Amino acid sequence: MGEQRSGTAGGSPARNPRAGAGGVSRRRFLGRVGAAGAGVSVAGLGSLSGCLDGVAGSGSATVAILSAGSLQHALEEGLKPAIDAPVRVEAHGSATVARMIDEGQRDPDIVTVADTALFEGVLSPPWYSVFTSNAVVLAYNPDTDGGERIAAAGTGRWYEPLVDGGVDLGRTDPDQDPLGYRALFTLELAGRYYDDAPALHRAVPERGQVYPETALISQFETGSIDAALAYRNMAVERGYDYVELPNEVDLSDPAHAAEWYATVSYELPSGQVVEGAPIGYASTIRKSSEAARSVFAAHTTGDYLADAGFVLRDSYPRYVGEVPDAVRRATDAATGGNGSDENGSGENGSGENGSDENGSDNDGAASSLSGTVSELTLLV
Repeated sequence: MGEQRSGTAGGSPARNPRAGAGGVSRRRFLGRVGAAGAGVSVAGLGSLSGCLDGVAGSGSATVAILSAGSLQHALEEGLKPAIDAPVRVEAHGSATVARMIDEGQRDPDIVTVADTALFEGVLSPPWYSVFTSNAVVLAYNPDTDGGERIAAAGTGRWYEPLVDGGVDLGRTDPDQDPLGYRALFTLELAGRYYDDAPALHRAVPERGQVYPETALISQFETGSIDAALAYRNMAVERGYDYVELPNEVDLSDPAHAAEWYATVSYELPSGQVVEGAPIGYASTIRKSSEAARSVFAAHTTGDYLADAGFVLRDSYPRYVGEVPDAVRRATDAATGGNGSDENGSGENGSGENGSDENGSDNDGAASSLSGTVSELTLLV
């Protein structure tokens, strides 16, 4: 069982500048996406069509995506219809996926996790791409008594019904996926943020609240819960209202990384301590091929991410480590060359993991598809 570790910070908690009633509906959110300004950009899938047509026509029958949690719905409803290659999606959680790979239970072509910390610790790939972000929100069902209480409490007092016990709350297992420990981070940060809030990370969580990430929001339909600490995209995709939390609390804003997010942490069963940080989804290719690079480009640059409620920034995709040239070419074709390194450079410099003139990676992976079925496994 993992353990939440508390941090401290000096000074008085900030007051909520957005106090007031009401949540955010899916329609209102999509309106905001359409009118998004500086700092947010959406990369289209149109420039990928020629590349992906080649994948579909190569004889490959299925691209298998083993996914967990928050990306599952977006992959099924957004990515699959946007590409010609047939895709099969299976779901699991990021922390569990990392352990499956570490223990040799899986050896996928593409790995995507919902927290870059899993790449910096358990998996440690030579390179990866940070391609989207998210925010923790309090999603609720307005058709239940508990949901009505949350709606009435609004953005300034949303935590009171949770403490009073008037809401059946759902969350995920912190030992299985990043959303689980991020929910605990959010409660702890909220306890600091609001002047009159108790220690929410001790007053609110109960073991009976825990559900699998892929089934969390569906508990609204069964009547098992009134509300859930979830990613914003999970509420947007399913059309549920949600309370938007302060940036100091929702783990979405890099400006609050040091003073707020980094003061909380959680210890996974493996012993790895995950510190609070801005939410970042990261992906890498373990077995490079033309098909893997094409699907990877669509996965990490597509319109479907913003449409599903994820956060895109001008800096995405952002590369960490020595990225093979063949991978850069595939993603640059989709973004117009906007991919940047961790230091902000977008140049396609060649490193030890680069590719030769024929597009083959230096690790010897084939760059062309064979006539057999290619199984691409993506873990989120």
